[in-house]
Amino acid sequence: MKKTFLVLPLALLVSGAVNAATDNPFYAGARLGNSFYDITDSTNNIKLDDKNLAGGVFAGYKITPWFAGEIGYTNLGSASVTNGQGKFTAQGADLVGKFSYAINDKIDVFGKLGTFYYDWNAKNGATADDNGWAATAGVGAEYYINNNVSTSIEYQYYKDVGGADIQFAGVSLAYHWGAPAPVVAPEVVYVDQVSVATIDELKLTVPFAFDSTKITTGDASKLAPFEERLNQYPDATITVVGHTDSKGSEAYNQKLSQQRAEAVASALRTHLNVGSDRIISEGRGELDPIAPNDTAEGRTENRRVDIIAPELNIETVTQVVAK
Repeated sequence: MKKTFLVLPLALLVSGAVNAATDNPFYAGARLGNSFYDITDSTNNIKLDDKNLAGGVFAGYKITPWFAGEIGYTNLGSASVTNGQGKFTAQGADLVGKFSYAINDKIDVFGKLGTFYYDWNAKNGATADDNGWAATAGVGAEYYINNNVSTSIEYQYYKDVGGADIQFAGVSLAYHWGAPAPVVAPEVVYVDQVSVATIDELKLTVPFAFDSTKITTGDASKLAPFEERLNQYPDATITVVGHTDSKGSEAYNQKLSQQRAEAVASALRTHLNVGSDRIISEGRGELDPIAPNDTAEGRTENRRVDIIAPELNIETVTQVVAK
């Protein structure tokens, strides 16, 4: 028997959909459409007027993003024998699995497969009431209006319901709920924690021979800690102070002390490639003796250069979580 399907317009198809996929696992809704009965009975030559209003309600739970279990009630309407000698009605409970696939962020397509427990009634002279189980399958497309509301267009086939194959085509509207409340992480507030580390003063005395401005190789090797200080701390400076004994004139000794200080400072600047603002030299002549100048031993101690790296206070700022 040739059938012409009448499909109702898709309702509530509006622009500006928010999401095709929803995190809400529960849903429930209603559907409305037409049913089409196909009864093959060549003996009695049964023909049906079978364009019938049909519909139902359903509820489901999304087990995974692509699979849901669904139950529902469907009234498949009625079909009258064209000669007026009978009428058949069918209704029952659907139990199906729904398999979905997202086309984009607005539309899913789906398939349904399951079983239908039917109640088949014959009226107006027709006989053979029946109930039992029938296989059912369907396909459709679902459009998400927002995260909670969707509408679908679908087709479903019912095999051997009381002896008839019945087809349903229609639209549905569903409401989705049950997504857990979004977890809002507490705002993390950071504050600056300031710590100050004190780097001790570093001092070295380099001796010089009488009337000499040359630093020995052995003494030059002792300058390594000062080089490290300058390399590690950009704000570090070094003061180099030259001294002499009391032999000779005060003016000569002043000049000699400056030459000694500059010899050491120059050696440091050249090795580290730093400017004169970080390594400062000065001469004190014979003004600051550390031993008496009336003995040879004392004068030897006074012929010197003092290298001084002042104490440093290093401030470190660290961001920590506010308590």
